[in-house]
Amino acid sequence: MKFTLSWLKEHLDTDEPLDKIVDKLTMIGLEVESLEDKAKALAPFVIARVVDAKQHPNADRLRVCMVDTGDGNPIQVVCGAPNARTGLVGVFSPPGTFIPGKNITLSIGTIRGVESRGMLCSGDEIGISDDHDGIIELAADAPVGTPYATWAGLDDPVIDINLTPNRADCTGVNGIARDLAAADMGKFINPVPKPIRGEFPCPVSVKLDFGDTPSLCPAFALRLVRGVKNGPSPEWMQRRLIAIGLRPINALVDITNYMTYDRARPLHVFDAAKVKGNLTVRRGRSGESLVALDGKTYGLDESICVIADENGVESLAGIMGGEASGCSAETTDVLIESALWEPVNVAQTGRRLSINSDARYRFERGVDPAFMVPGLELATKMVLDICGGTASEITVAGEAPIKDHMIEFPLDELARLAGVQVRESEVKRVLGHLGFFTAGAGRDWKVAVPSWRADVEGKADLVEEVVRIIGVDRVPATPFPRGEAALRAVLTPLQNRTRKAKRAAAARGMVEAVTWSFISKPKAELFGGGQRELSLANPIAVDLSDMRPSLVPGLVAAAQKNADRGFADVALFEVGQVFRGDRPEDQFTAATGVRRELAKASGIGRHWSNASQPVDAFDAKGDAFAILIAAGAPPQALQVVPGGPAWLHPGRSGTIQIGPHVLGHFGELHPKALELLGAEGPLVAFEVILERIPDPKPKATRAKPALDLAAFHPVDRDFAFVVGRSIKAADLVRAAQSADRKLINNVTVFDVYEGKGIDPDKKSIAIAVTLQPRDKTMTDDEIEAVAQKIVAEVTKKTGGVLRA
Repeated sequence: MKFTLSWLKEHLDTDEPLDKIVDKLTMIGLEVESLEDKAKALAPFVIARVVDAKQHPNADRLRVCMVDTGDGNPIQVVCGAPNARTGLVGVFSPPGTFIPGKNITLSIGTIRGVESRGMLCSGDEIGISDDHDGIIELAADAPVGTPYATWAGLDDPVIDINLTPNRADCTGVNGIARDLAAADMGKFINPVPKPIRGEFPCPVSVKLDFGDTPSLCPAFALRLVRGVKNGPSPEWMQRRLIAIGLRPINALVDITNYMTYDRARPLHVFDAAKVKGNLTVRRGRSGESLVALDGKTYGLDESICVIADENGVESLAGIMGGEASGCSAETTDVLIESALWEPVNVAQTGRRLSINSDARYRFERGVDPAFMVPGLELATKMVLDICGGTASEITVAGEAPIKDHMIEFPLDELARLAGVQVRESEVKRVLGHLGFFTAGAGRDWKVAVPSWRADVEGKADLVEEVVRIIGVDRVPATPFPRGEAALRAVLTPLQNRTRKAKRAAAARGMVEAVTWSFISKPKAELFGGGQRELSLANPIAVDLSDMRPSLVPGLVAAAQKNADRGFADVALFEVGQVFRGDRPEDQFTAATGVRRELAKASGIGRHWSNASQPVDAFDAKGDAFAILIAAGAPPQALQVVPGGPAWLHPGRSGTIQIGPHVLGHFGELHPKALELLGAEGPLVAFEVILERIPDPKPKATRAKPALDLAAFHPVDRDFAFVVGRSIKAADLVRAAQSADRKLINNVTVFDVYEGKGIDPDKKSIAIAVTLQPRDKTMTDDEIEAVAQKIVAEVTKKTGGVLRA
């Protein structure tokens, strides 16, 4: 909702400064989105006269101008405009001025050897028009030295507020002024329009014809004005309409637009000569259409309310008039319409036809039913004052639904709901200024709601009205009661795991994606789904027929779409729901990721510093482990078992588990899976189930130090064991760790060898063992004793022998 400051002051007698008005609007719930103050932006620009213009000595297209800015000391300006000449009156900007059209700050410069100390501006350069062919030319009698914005009438700030849908009364400047007056920002000016006595009966009648269907028009008022002279609207009206972004058309149309913004009362005018017979308000009919004022043709049906005459449909009720009956410069007799429309129907019609108009914006929120006829009287007066003519009597069809709404309002509700103590006199003043009528003795009042405030339904709404006007800063800060018990965690363990999993994936260079919860049945079957209970009864598409049992298909499709558009190296992740059945316990939260081509965790794409290697199963393993550990899985308990589900390559995949409990899978996608998914590799993926991570054990009552540094130097020893090819490296590592858990600080695998010198059914696994003494430095004998224990444990548990 846009309006100018001068427009507001027609309804509000105030001396308050602009910044205070803007702040107050926001504080009372009418949030100011923007403030355009051209006078402030154009303050440095002044009217000046070119007293002398000569050819530039070093440039054919430049002229050296001596410019009088009103102080009697001409300033030298080099100008390239074709219309720069002696005697021209234009707009001058001195050095230091910001030029909005060029996005520069002007400075003293030398152009082709001649100093220039300012600029003569075009309309485009100062941001008031698109004209950039020459400098602005003003009337010869324009006052030199006067600020241009003041002389041109651009010193009227434009305020744009963001209205909530319930404040239909503030879709007009009149309603905004009422709120500001209630907030002590001035005196509300609200002259009641006087009825205009009609000099003849209205020759056009109106019929509301909805048959047995619900009425879409409670009331319709109409009046004819004969002998009007339709031309341009007054300059003051045009300026205001232009300031808020509306294009002046002619006086009759501009008056209806002005009434829409001034009083939140949309109206419509018909050229009476183009209306045949009487008007009927009815539902549209299949096959009917209307060429509206925007030049577009709209198809109609029974759900749309229209205004029709004997020729057919003339207007879309409450939204837009028709082109055929629109007013033009030739209009001499005009029908002025003021009606009430069903808000829901207006909103539905607007959405269906994709029409956004100022009338729709107000009617779908609900206009003041009591102002239907007064609004018509006011519009008639403007037409008579501006265009002349003779008015008929008003004809009204239907009846405006004005209901008496009384609310029982105990004043104690202010303290109960808002925690504020407000004097009775102040409450009465605020409600009275907003248009409410109060009555009652003591603390129990009865409050009558005005017709323009249909959003006020109960006593809580009245509390809100009082609090927003007196100021929400008067609501006391009240500490939240903490009680005796300690505060409990706000987030559930699963919510914490979800957040940590996302952070871990993002830290490894992956980009979060959100994919469909549905996939096709063949894809669902490949990933362990496709059951009948997971099929959708009414899918939105044929290839989105089943609930997803895995996030991998959606991420693979997204990765392939990126590759098809030239972004082959992509790493995506998603944390979301997967469905293995129709019971609550069959729904899990999966953390899933895919990597394609060169999208490794160490860096995506090619780089001169190292050889480019495509992604492999170990990249997916690293992602899965990073997410599991971040989400709380104990790293020392994680085990990797070769192989995985059917959608992974059997020789390039693994299963992550803790004992018999499977947490997830990782590896390279199977070629058949890639073919079914319509994707190209290399492409690796992982998927872990966050619910399967075991809950952490209760923490010890005695906290461990954050950093525990040993006083003695660690000892490293390497071992190489020959074991059977079926022995897992993880089993060998655990065997070595069990030899002495107090001394052995870390065990890592650094080599696996199969080949010459090793039996075909054997392999060599080399491990590095770190011993960390705590009490004293270890002797050679003590180190050797631990080494023997390690060899003995590995031999006992894996059958491995120390490699010679």
